[in-house]
Amino acid sequence: MTTVDPTPAALPAALAEPTVPVRRSWIALIFAANLGVWMAFFTPIQVLLPQQIERIAPGDKEAMLAVVTGLGALAAVLANPLAGALSDRTSPRLAKRHLGRRHVWTASGAVIGALALVLLARQDTIAGVALGWVAAQVCFNAMLASLTAAIPDRVPVAQRGGVSGWVGIPQALGLVVGAVLVTAVVTGNAAGYAAIALAVLLLSLPFALLTQDDPLPREHRPTLRLRDLLGSMWISPRRHPDFAWAWFTRFLVQLGNALGTLYLLYFLTDGVRVADPEGGLLVLILLYTLGMVLTAVLAGRLSDRSGRRKVYVIVSGLIMAVAALLLAVAPVWPMAVVAALLLGAGYGVYLAVDAALITQVLPTATDRAKDLGVINIANSAPQVLGPALSAPIVVHLGGYPTLYAATAVVTVVGSALVLKIRSVP
Repeated sequence: MTTVDPTPAALPAALAEPTVPVRRSWIALIFAANLGVWMAFFTPIQVLLPQQIERIAPGDKEAMLAVVTGLGALAAVLANPLAGALSDRTSPRLAKRHLGRRHVWTASGAVIGALALVLLARQDTIAGVALGWVAAQVCFNAMLASLTAAIPDRVPVAQRGGVSGWVGIPQALGLVVGAVLVTAVVTGNAAGYAAIALAVLLLSLPFALLTQDDPLPREHRPTLRLRDLLGSMWISPRRHPDFAWAWFTRFLVQLGNALGTLYLLYFLTDGVRVADPEGGLLVLILLYTLGMVLTAVLAGRLSDRSGRRKVYVIVSGLIMAVAALLLAVAPVWPMAVVAALLLGAGYGVYLAVDAALITQVLPTATDRAKDLGVINIANSAPQVLGPALSAPIVVHLGGYPTLYAATAVVTVVGSALVLKIRSVP
């Protein structure tokens, strides 16, 4: 059961609806922090883990990659809302004032997560890789929970589309920078993990140490009893239908993204038969990022000016579905190039506008990070379900054309569900 907000006059700074626009320096620092955490998420999944697993189990690489990434995503499903709920309850007694209630989670997640990556690099069994990746996912999801909550904590509604556009770009840029770092700047799998670990620290800690984070007065702190904490994870769809529809929209679109991207390196190798799959993957990532950068901030600002969110989500889903269908009907290199650019453009629109929309349907101010953690389950759960669906589709149900056709269908259905949301135009 969710808590009831105090009267507006009684709200402390940590819970009040923000009204002062954030500055460019704040946007730059949270951009960098998100860049660090998304480098840590995506570079291992797309480059380092496939390389490491192929070296350990070359004859069963697809299934083992699915197991490792699935376990990591399951850990993320559990860790993100729990860390968010704990950050909602972090008081000045648990964190120094300059770290407030969010930044202590950002800083500790970065430090311990970087250590987890270094230890992961040393593993030479599938069990060891899985354990190391689960530990890293727990830490980086604690970071993500606190960083995501910073938007409704500090950004006014009229600025959230544009800021969400900037914050969304690192989801693609992190993979580009990470891929370049581990393929062109450093050599070797272990050196790649170490480079990503260092990047997380350098990019994320300045936001935690240099920006304001309002402490939560003890009298406004929700209870910390385990039963209440676990019970708060359930948000009634009947009481909060718009939140529920926003969750389902995010879940299905991210499921489509998981279906379409998990085996991209193997698709280039076995489907398109590119001579240099890793180089080809880097080209596609660059084009994807270019499309995203061109649309994310622009779409977010246009959405802020018009006050409309849903139409942008629907259009973004259609664009991404077209990109997936191109891969399904013509698995050749030129079509992959076009699809990457379209997919990035559509995903840029989606990330910016849907992120702003979600902050407008949160049930209570006292549980922002926890509620966003529940939303983030819709990001992480598809990473569990995606491998479970992708592997049998590729191996037994028609291969990559069927996989990308399914991606298109799931993405369109997910984006269309945004029409069920009533409180946001």
